[in-house]
Amino acid sequence: MAAPPSTRSARARAPELATERKGRTGPVLVLAHGFTQTRRTWGALAEDLAADHRLVLVDLPGHGGSADVAADLVAGADLLAVAGGSGSYLGYSMGGRFCLHLALAHPELVDRLVLVSATAGIADAGERATRRAADDALADELDPPGADPGRAADRRDAFLRRWLAQPLFASLPAEADALAERRRNTASGLASSLRLAGTGTQRPLWAELGTLAMPVLVVTGADDAKFDAVAAQMVSAIGANATHVRVPGAGHAVHLERPGAVAAAVRAFGA
Repeated sequence: MAAPPSTRSARARAPELATERKGRTGPVLVLAHGFTQTRRTWGALAEDLAADHRLVLVDLPGHGGSADVAADLVAGADLLAVAGGSGSYLGYSMGGRFCLHLALAHPELVDRLVLVSATAGIADAGERATRRAADDALADELDPPGADPGRAADRRDAFLRRWLAQPLFASLPAEADALAERRRNTASGLASSLRLAGTGTQRPLWAELGTLAMPVLVVTGADDAKFDAVAAQMVSAIGANATHVRVPGAGHAVHLERPGAVAAAVRAFGA
């Protein structure tokens, strides 16, 4: 199936996102990872879903094999549309924000939409500006102007340790954090992602959620109070075609903490 004109123009403007395919039968399901992750950090969830899905695993801008691709959420959503084509889309956290932009811009490509621990953006302008400044500061730590490029890997590794030590990931077991794979990312790529596609850069999409016509599944860990509340608000804004599944005993990285439960929710949803 040919890509729509807008995605064909995206193909001409920028390199394609790195992808990997897994599974030989079943519906197409495109997986979009979170910040500091890659297409190979889905772990047991991808192995489970590949049994009855044709998975398209994508490295998002600034990550993995797409480390040199610099794109904001709007341009990145176009690139994701080129990489994934027609099918259902599942995005975790940052990946969920890319998928949400894609579903709004290219609804004809999205059969079903699964958003895991994601948000439609920060509605308050002041809070949004504060978050953008914080993300820019983190980017400067990763890739400071004039820094010694020979120390970039050290800066990345120190950043990843701090990132995973956040309370947000307190319930993520060490054996599921995929730290070795996260180290495939570059300091400059992660910094670019923060500057261009951090939560503070996102135009709030709350007023547009009601235009989503495809079935939408919103998944959160029951122990992730902040994003659980955000999910409830998103489902209310989307309408009757949206469903919220709370996975007990899991936090923000619910897909890594309880992959079997998330896979079951995806199958029950029909994606």
